[in-house]
Amino acid sequence: MKRKHSYFFTAFVFLNALLMLLEYSRPLTADEGMFPVSEIARLNLRAKGLEMEPADVFNAEKTCLIDGICRVNGCTGSFVSPTGLIITNHHCAYRAIQSASTTEDDYLRDGFQAKNLQQEIASPGYTVRVTESFRDVSTEVLSAVTEGMSFLERTKGIDRRRKEIEKRAEAENQGTRAEVAEMFAGKTYVLFLYTYIKDVRLVFAPPSSVGNFGGDVDNWEWPRHTGDFSFMRAYVAPDGSTADYSPDNVPYKPKRFIQVAPNGANESDYVMLLGYPGRTARHKTASFLEYEENVRLPYIVDLYGRQIEMMQAAGEQDRAVALKLLSRIRSLANTEKRSRGQLKGLKRAKIVDSRKASENKLQSFIDQDPERQAKYGSLLRDIDGVYASMSLKAVDEANFLNLRLSNQMLRLAYTVYDAAVERQKDDLEREAAYMDRNIDQTIRRSVLLQKDLDVATDKAILADLFQRMAKRQITPPQLNGISIDQLYEGSKLGDPEFLKKCFESTPEDLKGMDDAFLQWAIRLHSDYLAMRESSKKREGQLGQLYGELISVKQLFQQTSFVPDANATLRMTFGTVRGYSPEDAVYKSPATTLSGVIAKTTGVAPFITPQKIIDMHSSRDFGEYVHPRLNDVPIAILYDTDTTGGNSGSPVLNGKGELVGVNFDRAFEATINDFAWNTNYSRSIGVDIRYVLWVTDKVYGAKHLIKEMGL
Repeated sequence: MKRKHSYFFTAFVFLNALLMLLEYSRPLTADEGMFPVSEIARLNLRAKGLEMEPADVFNAEKTCLIDGICRVNGCTGSFVSPTGLIITNHHCAYRAIQSASTTEDDYLRDGFQAKNLQQEIASPGYTVRVTESFRDVSTEVLSAVTEGMSFLERTKGIDRRRKEIEKRAEAENQGTRAEVAEMFAGKTYVLFLYTYIKDVRLVFAPPSSVGNFGGDVDNWEWPRHTGDFSFMRAYVAPDGSTADYSPDNVPYKPKRFIQVAPNGANESDYVMLLGYPGRTARHKTASFLEYEENVRLPYIVDLYGRQIEMMQAAGEQDRAVALKLLSRIRSLANTEKRSRGQLKGLKRAKIVDSRKASENKLQSFIDQDPERQAKYGSLLRDIDGVYASMSLKAVDEANFLNLRLSNQMLRLAYTVYDAAVERQKDDLEREAAYMDRNIDQTIRRSVLLQKDLDVATDKAILADLFQRMAKRQITPPQLNGISIDQLYEGSKLGDPEFLKKCFESTPEDLKGMDDAFLQWAIRLHSDYLAMRESSKKREGQLGQLYGELISVKQLFQQTSFVPDANATLRMTFGTVRGYSPEDAVYKSPATTLSGVIAKTTGVAPFITPQKIIDMHSSRDFGEYVHPRLNDVPIAILYDTDTTGGNSGSPVLNGKGELVGVNFDRAFEATINDFAWNTNYSRSIGVDIRYVLWVTDKVYGAKHLIKEMGL
């Protein structure tokens, strides 16, 4: 697809204005920032270590480096060949590896390698996006807001207008995917257009003993010895258009692919990342941080910790059960440990106190001028009031919400009925998941969820949620005297054909079906709708308040702001660099294969394939040895600014060549979502030399090495 030059030009002008609303009082630093790509030309990167022209990283008028970057579900990937080969993280491909695994062909345990295109395995539920263009649509979106609107009406009006813009953009640009992203809450919006690829296949994955070495013990920790990488491939129809999986499809040809640098990166080298970081909250108030610290994060740690224990116990004696649960376990474990790190970081760095001090200064500035005081005088108090109200009922709401999020059967039943109700509405009035453009993906996710259903574990999780509600003197709602066993015995939602029939049914059809879980979901539906409406009301209120907060902060600080991360294309840069997390402790920025061997116990999660042990013993490193360390480097540490969604982001050197694949942060840097600190904000990537050594010498996938031009 040809790039829409005018869109990029408009976006460039807009984002320039966005970050230059006022004159700078200080220069942007290299330490902090997930910058919109249109800002690259302004960051003085040549002085930092960039060896190519900034216009070759991003240029609205020609093919450039960002054309080699893609989004893989919620992660990032890089095209590393002209025929659609993508490198991303093992944990990003984990769901695909798990889905393809059986007890006979256990690709999580043994790894997977397709020796040719015909052997590559379809990965249902995976999509790839490539950013094609973007432009400012703030005025159009906010024109949906009129004076006198309620907060709920505000949210619904903005939501509908965003859908209208997306739907129109896709009609005008056939084969693309459109998304209107909120850049500053309630204030600025950008329309992104993506090439949207629906046929994604697994190409190569090392065994979990490499790709997840250290498991949850080492997760979010440094030093790290994990080969967290996999290869996938994007496919399109023979005419180049996006298409669902078909054996007739052909490899996608990206406009640009990233050249691999087999020599990797060394300490003090300049590095940069391009990717799709998820969500940060650096423009949120102290009251939001208090809500996170006192309410949401402790709840997540407790709930997820318990669910992980139950699922791990269920899979210990039965590998078939484990294969169903492993992807979910890993996802929950990642969030649980990150949440623990964030709790620790909020307290250690006293971020709430620091944010309060900044807000006190802002309030003083507001109060100094009668006009500002009239417009913004109660702003911070109003925001505080929203979070105080949320805190009062947060645990009960979370328990109720998790009935249908944590319990897979109720989740299936609710999705089926909610979809049927929503699809009676005009397309633009539906919840996004059930719009015509999204419904197929929603159904595919439900099919995958059903495939991984383990009834015994699902029962245990539901029973635990009932106990949590009982401790708060709340009776599980709308059960009508039915027991947990009766719910499962009286439901056919585990049957793929029945699930398919349900998605083809009307609300009245579903109400007439004799299915216990389905009928429970129907009785609960109005309660969940009320919760949805309440959430949208808060969203409208906070959107308006945070929009005003950005405006007055810009007046006060006389400086620029980088929008919080929101899963849109961003760039960050820094150097390969160690750190000192505590007194008298320094952690250097590289680990080696010798460290893997030293950690290896033969007991999960510290198991290493025998071939790797033997090759280390014989020092069979080939050209992938680090000349100074005299060993194969495993992971590198660097001070770029990253968050969730940067998993799989390419770690690039000054020439724009791939030297690593980002996969994690140090434990101290879990707090990045809320605040940045140059002393401890460190990200972790697998060194490209380990990727190549494992792919080439350990598992003999020389055809992939050749395909990458090495």
